Amino acid sequence: MDLVWSLDDIYKSFDSEEFNSDLCTFYKYIEDINKWSDDNLNSYDNCKEKIEYILINYNDFFDLFMKLISYAQLTLSADAKNKKALSVVEKLEKDMTQITSSKVKFEKYIGEIENIEDLINSSNVIKEYSFYIQELRNKYKYLLTQKEEMSISKMKNTGSDSWTKLQELLTSTLMVDIEEDGEVKKKPLSVIRSMAYDKDSNTRRKAYDAELKSYEKIEESSAAALNSIKGEAITLCKLRGYDGVLQKTLLDSRLDEKILNTLMEAIKESLPMFRMFYNKKAKMLGLNKLAFYDLFAPVGEFDKKYTYEEARDYIVNNFRTFSDELADFADNAFENKWIDAKPRKGKRGGAFCENIHAVKQSRILSNFTGQFNDVVTLAHELGHGYHDYCLKDEKYLNSTYPMPIAETASIFCETIVKKAAMKELEDDKLITILENDISDNAQVIVDIYSRFLFESEMIKRREEGSVSVEELKEIMVEAQKNSYGDGLDENYLHPYMWICKPHYYYADENFYNFPYAFGLLFSKGLYNMYLNEKDSFADKYNKLLSITGRKNIKEIGDTMGIDLEDIEFWRGSIKVIEEDINKFMKI
Repeated sequence: MDLVWSLDDIYKSFDSEEFNSDLCTFYKYIEDINKWSDDNLNSYDNCKEKIEYILINYNDFFDLFMKLISYAQLTLSADAKNKKALSVVEKLEKDMTQITSSKVKFEKYIGEIENIEDLINSSNVIKEYSFYIQELRNKYKYLLTQKEEMSISKMKNTGSDSWTKLQELLTSTLMVDIEEDGEVKKKPLSVIRSMAYDKDSNTRRKAYDAELKSYEKIEESSAAALNSIKGEAITLCKLRGYDGVLQKTLLDSRLDEKILNTLMEAIKESLPMFRMFYNKKAKMLGLNKLAFYDLFAPVGEFDKKYTYEEARDYIVNNFRTFSDELADFADNAFENKWIDAKPRKGKRGGAFCENIHAVKQSRILSNFTGQFNDVVTLAHELGHGYHDYCLKDEKYLNSTYPMPIAETASIFCETIVKKAAMKELEDDKLITILENDISDNAQVIVDIYSRFLFESEMIKRREEGSVSVEELKEIMVEAQKNSYGDGLDENYLHPYMWICKPHYYYADENFYNFPYAFGLLFSKGLYNMYLNEKDSFADKYNKLLSITGRKNIKEIGDTMGIDLEDIEFWRGSIKVIEEDINKFMKI
């Protein structure tokens, strides 16, 4: 089975007739929209017709742009040295700024309409985009002038966007020196990091040491990238009038601060429980304390390796226990080569799922080595793809959902696979999967909490000036101590976690950490509902995913009868994990 994806359903190549035709259409849209905006957004005469026109054209324009740039970005993520792909990404990002002036003009136009509800109710076209319009109005007061927004948009291309690309290039091409069989070999960073799951303690330690050593080659460049990206975010937030970077993130996330604070309170309450688990795991491994490189050490005798085809069958068959629709979606993704699973030099590490709304498809990147964890990762990313599948019939402007809800479907799908594995295994094998599941949950709660602490402190210090490599390492270690506590040996933490996690380098998506914790615990709550409702749940679940592009987070919770401001909901979700930890402690 082919472990490399096909992008042919998007475009055959950068030289294809379809790609170049769409590229021409993209520039025609820019020209037409800009001229129309200059001619028509100066008065409120025929307001309804004007807004209908721009909504329809914006929807089609942004849908086309995402198709073009996704193709280039996907190509680049699989081959970081593809010069053509890099050139196309940079050109599209640069030329996209030409629409900024018209976009700001339209947002101000919308923001200044007094009788907006009457206008929305007067047109079926406008009503379809009502959430999009209301969201524009909520952000209206943070808009700068057209000239300022245009300048910022252009400068980001040579500012934060360039730093993001540099960091991705640095980590995707970093070759790590590691000794094997008396010989020093060079291996991709993604391969070295996967050794954290190795059964042999010496292998894990050797990989950890080699990984940390390798970061010395790129630490200054990475620090420069991080400082530049966060510096830009801080500056823009101040210019626009936000209270801070976190406030902007919450607004973009459609999430109330009260919900975030309630979530964080529940997480802090749960930390002693996870530390207890880590100490139990250390004893099972014959250690006094876990080192950072022992976090993913396998426990028990379940060391089965999966072929890619076996992983496919396992995922599809278990997805079918939830619904045929989910299983058929996953099977189609494998069959039609939507997944790039083969680790190789120049390929980006980690995993992600990219939705290409224009062709109603997704593409998934992973680095499959045959571990059970890799099977879970595939299930996770397929969950993202299924989420996008449930939104395929929505207009593009109604299909984009915020970060916190983005992890819901992915974690739900990985839970299906993990729970299935636990049911199938005898007790001597069960411990491995049980421990693996708890460890994964701990990463999304304990480690994510450390990342939240790190980013909060880093941004605080960056407001005063650039943060040095040594400071970044110190902040990260301190955050890990506060999160992991006595669950880890403080002499063997990971001071460079700020280099290998790409989320810190997303210029427009700061604090891309707490959404994972939100997604995990929200998903745990949904999974409990599924166990109680079974046959009737799948349709409700699909409906939930389908509205995530046109509801805020609280409203999404309300549709399932969940009060996200009530700490008892979050405690109930954590209770699900606690039950597994208690089971593990008795082994």
